[in-house]
Amino acid sequence: MTSQPPAQSQPQPHAQEIITRHLCMAADVEKYSRLDTLSQEVIQADLVQVLEEAAVLSGLDRTTWSRQPQGDQEFAVLPPDTPEAVVLGDFVRHLAVRLGERNANRAEGDRMRLRLAIDIGVARTAALGYSGPAPIAVARYLNAPQLKRVLEVMDSTDLVVIVSDRLYQDVVRLRGQGLDPQRYVRAHIRQKEFNGYGWIHVPEHGPEEVRPLVDTPEPEGAAGGTGPAAGPTTTNTVSRIDGGVVHFGSGDAANTIHKKYYG
Repeated sequence: MTSQPPAQSQPQPHAQEIITRHLCMAADVEKYSRLDTLSQEVIQADLVQVLEEAAVLSGLDRTTWSRQPQGDQEFAVLPPDTPEAVVLGDFVRHLAVRLGERNANRAEGDRMRLRLAIDIGVARTAALGYSGPAPIAVARYLNAPQLKRVLEVMDSTDLVVIVSDRLYQDVVRLRGQGLDPQRYVRAHIRQKEFNGYGWIHVPEHGPEEVRPLVDTPEPEGAAGGTGPAAGPTTTNTVSRIDGGVVHFGSGDAANTIHKKYYG
């Protein structure tokens, strides 16, 4: 009897070779570096709390998010099955409301105001952070001069949001979860090697208020057209990008949500 050669098993893809697309999101506190130490601690706790509460109210489970806090900023990679329209719709709306409630009756210097950037694409864990185009794009969107300008000038709002052109075309234009594409303003983002379009939205404000700020040319002398020529520098940027790996800092966000949202 002739023996048969052993069946050849199909090679299994290495874990790092599996390509998955994730929603990536970063929230950043305006003017955090101007606060004293105790105020920074309060802001960090409040940032975690408003993000947690907005997620709970939207039916999202932040315990499944891979989060990297960095003081005045939190970067998160969401699970592949996260409903994109819920994040862009309900989550953003609840976040705006929670910020408004948190800031109500506070002095101007005690307000917490946020920039929020969202994209979708490949994001994989790496030794010191995340690799892939989506984390890099989120970092560039978050620090876009147009987004900073809108938050700085529109002092009646506590939240400005920018979503990638991909999310706008694939999700916002479908109008799910109350999304209205007419309330988004397109911005051409040029940040270092990144060159693309994003869409800026300010909850409770119309595009006619946002568009003049987005369309304002950059001042002469701005380095590479990536930011204002004058004014205080910010510390709320990505730590660094080495070889395509984005480093958003380290540590753990709080794992509890305010008790009033639990039964």
